[in-house]
Amino acid sequence: MAALDTRRRAPGGSTPARRQWAARLAGLLTLAALSCAPAIEAAPLEVYGRLPRLENVALSPDGSRIAFVKTEGNTRLVAVMSVADHSMMRGVRVTDTKLRGIQWADNDHLLILASTTTVPFGFLGDNSEWFQMQVYDVRSGANYQIPEADNFDKVDVLNVVVGRVMVRHIRNHTVLFVPGLQYMGEAARVLIKVDLDTRDSTIMRVGRVGTLGWVVDEAGEVQAEETYAEKDRRWSIFLRRNSRLQEVASGHEDLEFPELLGWGPTPDTLLVQMMENGERVWKLMPLKDGSMGPPMAGTETLSEPIEHPLTNRMIGGVRPGDTEEYVFFEPALQDSWNALLHTFPGERVLFESASADFRKMIVRLEGPKHGLIYELIDLDAHRASPLGGLYAGLTQPLEVRRVNYTAGDDLTIPAYLTLPRGKAPRNLPLIVLPHGGPAARDNADFDWWSQALADQGYAVLRPNYRGSTLDRKFLEAGYGQWGRKMQTDLSDGVRYLVKEGIADPARVCIVGASYGGYAALAGAALDPGAYRCAVAVAGVADIKRMLTWVNEQHRSKQSWAQRYWDRFMGVTGPNDSAVEAISPISHVGSITMPVLLIHGKDDTVVPFEQSQLMYDALKRARKDVQLVTLKHEDHWLSRGETRLQMLQASVAFLRVHNPPD
Repeated sequence: MAALDTRRRAPGGSTPARRQWAARLAGLLTLAALSCAPAIEAAPLEVYGRLPRLENVALSPDGSRIAFVKTEGNTRLVAVMSVADHSMMRGVRVTDTKLRGIQWADNDHLLILASTTTVPFGFLGDNSEWFQMQVYDVRSGANYQIPEADNFDKVDVLNVVVGRVMVRHIRNHTVLFVPGLQYMGEAARVLIKVDLDTRDSTIMRVGRVGTLGWVVDEAGEVQAEETYAEKDRRWSIFLRRNSRLQEVASGHEDLEFPELLGWGPTPDTLLVQMMENGERVWKLMPLKDGSMGPPMAGTETLSEPIEHPLTNRMIGGVRPGDTEEYVFFEPALQDSWNALLHTFPGERVLFESASADFRKMIVRLEGPKHGLIYELIDLDAHRASPLGGLYAGLTQPLEVRRVNYTAGDDLTIPAYLTLPRGKAPRNLPLIVLPHGGPAARDNADFDWWSQALADQGYAVLRPNYRGSTLDRKFLEAGYGQWGRKMQTDLSDGVRYLVKEGIADPARVCIVGASYGGYAALAGAALDPGAYRCAVAVAGVADIKRMLTWVNEQHRSKQSWAQRYWDRFMGVTGPNDSAVEAISPISHVGSITMPVLLIHGKDDTVVPFEQSQLMYDALKRARKDVQLVTLKHEDHWLSRGETRLQMLQASVAFLRVHNPPD
């Protein structure tokens, strides 16, 4: 998915002596007083279903302004506030868009990224999710879309963004480098240069076959390009040599080819992610010769780089776990962050944004003392000031416990258990809520869906089944295990909670979306002993039809996407005889429990027809089934109205078939 910036961004730069700052920050930082309600009642579904009241909070580079997305009722607004006097500046209404993120380009220009589900003019085929960007000038209140098609008189340039937007400051001008598409009979990826001061746009580069993206230096010169040619599965990295891009590295990979993540810690190195000896590693590629040495020491457990907001150089990385940990290469910066963590004992502290000099930061707190709230940290004033809570009407998230249990083959499965408010953890009704992906993971951070279900009186188990991205070995343990051990990992969790006395074995249902939706249907069709009902949101039901659709979308019978699914499913395409064994629609006759299907009409990842086909098959077999259609909703439940509709339909169904009381 395209985004403003797919990696964590945090600033570095000069900081005071680390020992001095660590002591001063831990000793002098004070918190503004927060009022706490004496008693906490269950929050209504509307609190969880609506989009967050406050999100995407970002500091300007000089730390003088805060931009954020605010939602009130059906109105969504990108707003800007002065840090000095809290005065509000003009805002931009984004009610009718699916907003994906905001980012400061400089102290006066804000970039707003949104997406839409459509088929662009001149294109054929099904709907796709297309990303578009607006520039908002906070001084004048003007906003405009980039790229602007009127700036190109000889070629057709689509007003879409198809990759990471790079911001550079060149001779007192803020310049964007935008990956886009031009259309002259067929689409070609292009790199567009946009001057925010003059609004001039020019095509800087036209991509070659398989171009994925470029890396631009501080002077605005393209220093690198990466490609992957689907036809022969060949990857290449090109570096600038004598004003031309020349290939310096290449190879053949079916799936996990090297990826240019951006700049390394210095302006003469690039950061490359690649596979080596069965492990994913980070390496530095010097611009001078393109050679790559051993993996970077200390980065083995990091999942994504942290970049300086102005130079985009790598200054650290994010380590996944029960919550995210932030690792900074500069010792003074790491000590300052560690001291900040000690200021909020017992809370999860998630980095959101920072000024370029790191004197001001915005963090999100989650925990028993502060609930869910954004805080502005001012290191010079030694003060943390609350900016506002994420959800109106939600002051205290429910308890989340880390649990570990053993699968049938003795593999340890880590999971997160959310407990209902005001109930002892004994003999509780249980919802199993597997995450999507499947190459993803859950953690202990706030999750609106599991919290909503738990606040209705259910214990909610979120297992990191095999195939989750805990580490490479655990990920690979899921290959070929769709509907097999990945499925029994879930029911093994039920058996564990029953044995511990936490769950009532007669009151268990399975709920999930995307891969989790498949798992819910597979729980009903392939592993029904543990559950009494199933709710599948955007789930895959007919695997043969799904794989055929993937091939149609990519106009190939052996696309990268096809190979990805084949590896996890343990099949060799839609016509493999093994497909039927793991396809829920092939086992409708075995389903004895009520099933609720929920699906967005605008889903471009798992097409709506998957739920329609399953509904029709269950109806023909005279099974207990319902289908709820979410109009104008995509795969990610991006709209508050339909997100709430999903919650209301799910809870109503669960209350009938698995009462919490």
